[in-house]
Amino acid sequence: MVQGPHPAPPRSPVRPARPVADGLPRPSESPADAPRRVGPEKVTGAQSIVRSLEEAGVEVVFGIPGGAILPTYDPLMDSTQVRHILVRHEQGGGHAAAGYAYASGKVGVTMATSGPGATNLVTAIADANMDSVPMVAITGQVGASMIGTDAFQEADIVGITLPVTKHNYLVTDADDIPRTIAEAFHIASTGRPGPVLVDIAKSAMQAQTTFSWPQDIALPGYHPVTKPHAKQIREAARLLATARRPVLYVGGGVVRSGASDLLRRLTDASGAPVVTTLMARGALPDSHPQHLGMPGMHGTVAAVAALQKADLVVALGARFDDRVTGLLSSFAPLATVVHADIDPAEIGKNKRVDVPIVGDLREVIGDLLPELEREHGQHGKPDLEAWWRQLDAWRETFPLGFDEPSDGHLAPQHVISRIGEISGPESIYVAGVGQHQMWAAQFIKYERPGAWINSGGLGTMGFSVPAAMGAKVGDPSRTVWSIDGDGCFQMTNQELATCTINEIPIKVAVINNSSLGMVRQWQTLFYESRYSNTDLNTGHGTARVPDFVKLADAYGAVGLRCETKADVDATIKRAMEIDDQPVVVDFTVSRDAMVWPMVAAGVSNDAIQYARGISPAWDRED
Repeated sequence: MVQGPHPAPPRSPVRPARPVADGLPRPSESPADAPRRVGPEKVTGAQSIVRSLEEAGVEVVFGIPGGAILPTYDPLMDSTQVRHILVRHEQGGGHAAAGYAYASGKVGVTMATSGPGATNLVTAIADANMDSVPMVAITGQVGASMIGTDAFQEADIVGITLPVTKHNYLVTDADDIPRTIAEAFHIASTGRPGPVLVDIAKSAMQAQTTFSWPQDIALPGYHPVTKPHAKQIREAARLLATARRPVLYVGGGVVRSGASDLLRRLTDASGAPVVTTLMARGALPDSHPQHLGMPGMHGTVAAVAALQKADLVVALGARFDDRVTGLLSSFAPLATVVHADIDPAEIGKNKRVDVPIVGDLREVIGDLLPELEREHGQHGKPDLEAWWRQLDAWRETFPLGFDEPSDGHLAPQHVISRIGEISGPESIYVAGVGQHQMWAAQFIKYERPGAWINSGGLGTMGFSVPAAMGAKVGDPSRTVWSIDGDGCFQMTNQELATCTINEIPIKVAVINNSSLGMVRQWQTLFYESRYSNTDLNTGHGTARVPDFVKLADAYGAVGLRCETKADVDATIKRAMEIDDQPVVVDFTVSRDAMVWPMVAAGVSNDAIQYARGISPAWDRED
């Protein structure tokens, strides 16, 4: 039998993105869209799992075998369609599946055994859940008769992951395997995307069954709304056509829905400024003249100020999270709010909304464009000249920048900006979490959706290397850079072995400040420079523990080190020339470099600091 609640409200799902016009790959169709008729066939449950993955269109699985999942690994060896990549840690397998999903537009798949194998996946599953990444995790479970007995390597992974999955299943009957896996892929890839876990008892894998792929998927209560309400669209168009200080607040949902091409048309038609969140970098080209950059804690002054002074905020696929809003009660205090999202649970969750719109953003923006044109035809275009004078003044007065370090080490911002300029906009950049993540979001210019991958919602250290590995597998034609910190890199760098053995030539830039950099920045600013447990001893005159160049060599990768500004470009170009091995570049950067601008946690965005002790003097007359 299959145990598990039918998917319903808390996380309303999303249709697979169809971003061909955006330059992103077209995802495979869900089983419900393109079923293949397969007649009954006698197989084991394990063979049924492999056949189900093949029918779902799976090409790659990232996983590690173990006792409870072992029956499935035997027939997996015979599959000519499914490539299995043996990772070195289950968390790495989960992040690799996420990176694959980002880069390919398909559902990422990871596999693990019961107990500790499954619990090692929890972080990656939670990460995918926060960032709406389509993923299916298949885990082995102890035999059905032993469930609940504290058997060896037993863990209630269904119960453990219930809060961090879009849906999950426990399968104890081999006959239920095809239907359950078909449903899992459908749920993961439709509505608001997300991770689905399928936990399968070892006894079900070993049992004899009849394989038959379902022709239809019927999920009572699961009906994602994709078409927005016409009345709400008309009201949003009216507001956008008449506002004097509008802002389009763009979140990762625009990328997920493949709506970047339509966003550009809306931007041009409305004349409004656009801010793109950490998850939406690349949704609108940075070179677009109406793009103000990233809002939030480490956003540009112009983007933060625009939201604070706006009379209309049109939020598209964004969640009004605390890193964007700052003190919520003071966020965008003058604005009427339009909020469009595929997930009705997000609308009004944090910020009061005046015009709620539930729907797929391709549908939403597609319907909004003709209504906006009609409004302009009836009332003329709004006069935004004064608004743009103010916005341009903020952009000119408070551009992104940095000071050269006084300690003789590299400026991390310079290193990251040069990686972006030399590798170019067609590359994929995958960040870890911390200072280097913010600098990568700020100083690399993103011109297309899909160029930027990071752990935004959960903020998972260790995300970068395995996610970059998955991205390279998902889109092997592109150069993939992992922009990582020396702290993050040490959490999952064992996946370099996976990259070497499987010929996955990612490039890793370790932004090495010999510290847990973001924690150290907060200790500098808020804890009187008391640096408690943030020194990593990876350089800066101490013994290099580890020596990243030697570590790279030990993993069969190419290790490079850069310590002077004069060598930055040559080192990056050398890394770019190597395309048959992973490359690790140890950039020794200043530990005193900080991420600016900054809004301290829990304070109003009005208190943004352009640099330490320097805040804009806002015009309080609105």
